[in-house]
Amino acid sequence: MELLQAYSDEQRMSSSPESSPPRVSIIPKSSAPMLSLDNKTLTLTKPLDPTQHVVEFNPTYDQLWAPIQGPAHPYAKDGLAQGMRNHKLGFVENAAIEPFVFDEQYNTFHKYGYAADPSASAGFNYVGDFDALNRNDAESVYNIPQHEQKKRRLQKKNKEPDAGELDPDEVDNPATDAWLVKNRKSPWAGKKQGLQDELTEEQKKYAEEYAKKKGEADGNKEKGEVVTDKSTFHGKEEKDYQGRSWIAPPKDAKANNDHCYIPKRLVHTWSGHTKGVSAIRFFPKHGHLLLSAGMDNKVKIWDVYNSGKCMRTYMGHSKAVRDISFCNDGSKFLTAGYDKNIKYWDTETGQVISTFSTGKVPYVVKLNPDNDKQNILLAGMSDKKIVQWDINTGQITQEYDQHLGAVNTITFVDNNRRFVTSSDDKSLRVWEFGIPVVIKYISEPHMHSMPAISLHPNGNWLAAQSLDNQILIYSTRERFQLNKKKRFAGHIVAGYACQVNFSPDGRFVMSGDGEGRCWFWDWKSCKVFRTLKCHNGVCIGAEWHPLEQSKVATCGWDGLIKYW
Repeated sequence: MELLQAYSDEQRMSSSPESSPPRVSIIPKSSAPMLSLDNKTLTLTKPLDPTQHVVEFNPTYDQLWAPIQGPAHPYAKDGLAQGMRNHKLGFVENAAIEPFVFDEQYNTFHKYGYAADPSASAGFNYVGDFDALNRNDAESVYNIPQHEQKKRRLQKKNKEPDAGELDPDEVDNPATDAWLVKNRKSPWAGKKQGLQDELTEEQKKYAEEYAKKKGEADGNKEKGEVVTDKSTFHGKEEKDYQGRSWIAPPKDAKANNDHCYIPKRLVHTWSGHTKGVSAIRFFPKHGHLLLSAGMDNKVKIWDVYNSGKCMRTYMGHSKAVRDISFCNDGSKFLTAGYDKNIKYWDTETGQVISTFSTGKVPYVVKLNPDNDKQNILLAGMSDKKIVQWDINTGQITQEYDQHLGAVNTITFVDNNRRFVTSSDDKSLRVWEFGIPVVIKYISEPHMHSMPAISLHPNGNWLAAQSLDNQILIYSTRERFQLNKKKRFAGHIVAGYACQVNFSPDGRFVMSGDGEGRCWFWDWKSCKVFRTLKCHNGVCIGAEWHPLEQSKVATCGWDGLIKYW
């Protein structure tokens, strides 16, 4: 009540005419607001620069999503300028053109000098020679009317250029040889011009030497490497007092080997090879000599019966010798080397009778076992072929070409009418001799490569050294089936072509292994009979003596040949 009273008194006083007018104090106003803002507040109000990568404060939602101010870049993408170029020649826009349309305009341009631009939106969209465009009514090479085409063909025929003259249409078309002749400066225009015609004496000499070297290299590529053949006799005399040759078998050799026994102890060691020995072969039927193939490029023959010394060394290969094979009477033998040569030697004199090569590495060599076909040589090559030569003429008479990998073995079966080959392609193939058609193909998913195969003395079974550390037995009858009941295992041969062999009476199977041991299994029970520690490293070869009941020779990559 008191406040209302005071207010009404004041109002009354101000409304009375006698009272003096109230004093009003006017404060002058400025056009700019008087604000005291710190830097942080100023920054928060400023718009963000879209090009900067780092923001040193926390912008507000409105700042982040504010539209970018100012004019848009003509070639901008997603609001951010990419620059004027996306190609070294400027800015290229993507255009979807059908292949046929492109080919049509490309060929039209090279034929007439003008083309439609299929990517242009509308209006006059031609480029090139406009005179030609008007002359041809803007037609492309693909839609010229038939009568016009016929007319042009006649005109072209009437205007055929002379022998030395170039066709003007061809000169204009870069896809022709005439265009290349005219435009020699093109980077794909054949040989460059401007080379000096005359060579100096020094350059001529160098060119001749280079050509000679290249010719030699090409020749070696095509055929095996050429090495001078040498042979050294190490025995006392080549003929004895009766005039018999040193390779003649001893008179008191018994006829056959009836009952075999497992060897127990080392009898003799032959050491003459400076590197590993890759294969050994006893002299056929008698076994009084032993032939060995070395990785030191040499082949040696050793006396088994008497002195136990090296009788002769045969040097004719420039690289390691891989395989050796006697002929039936032992008077000659074959060698296969990594120098791509197959050589046919005279055992007694050490002369090379003939050399064969296809330019590929031979992995296995064999003569046909028939006495009337001792002139026929078969070789399994690294290029998947089995090549057959006639030794007398030196000609290739047959090629068996079905394998998909290098050929490792050749084994004659069925009275030598057929032969079985194994290969790196993990298959066995059976061939009719002389006919290059596979009559049986054995390949199963579980099979491994079989780098060594041997025939049982009775001729009914093949023993194949499989690289999954087992020896598999296949029948040599019509069906060539796997004998699932016979399987010899226990040895480790994975990765090595260890030879598998039989005793002459067929009672025992033997094989070397990758750890230097020689294993003996019983043929009937398939049980391990005995193992001998033979070599340091791989025991690659094992051969049973053809006449001695319990004598076995082994060879290894330690360079030794041992007689047990």
